[in-house]
Amino acid sequence: MSLQSILLPLFVQVGLTFFLILWMAKERTGLLKRRAVNWRDIALRQNPWPGRAQQIGNCFENQFEIPVLFYVLVVLAIITKKADLPFVVMEWLFAATRIAHAIVFTTSNYVPLRGQFYIAGTLILLLMWGLFAVRIFAGSSIGAL
Repeated sequence: MSLQSILLPLFVQVGLTFFLILWMAKERTGLLKRRAVNWRDIALRQNPWPGRAQQIGNCFENQFEIPVLFYVLVVLAIITKKADLPFVVMEWLFAATRIAHAIVFTTSNYVPLRGQFYIAGTLILLLMWGLFAVRIFAGSSIGAL
């Protein structure tokens, strides 16, 4: 697999994270400008944000939970030359579940559906880690870059 094909799903995940922080900043800046939220109410990380701003903020913060394990795995797979087509397909599936999770999180926020996307992504990532570990400990050279 080419380095570009391995990194593209990671860039999509990073793009999602930056999209959410920009959206969150726009939402929160608007609230501060309209004085719907006061600066001193957020000075010590209090939580005065109204529902919509909090919803987007929570979705952004969620990008620093399970996706961190995704980033680490992709880098390790590149370094060890263990990224092959099944790995890249699983990368895309993981990124797709994160996008779907974010869409639900920032729209209906229907927790059962949001949870299904979260669980699906987590299981895909668990499978990716498991396969990577097997390949490392088995000395497999499958998927050399």
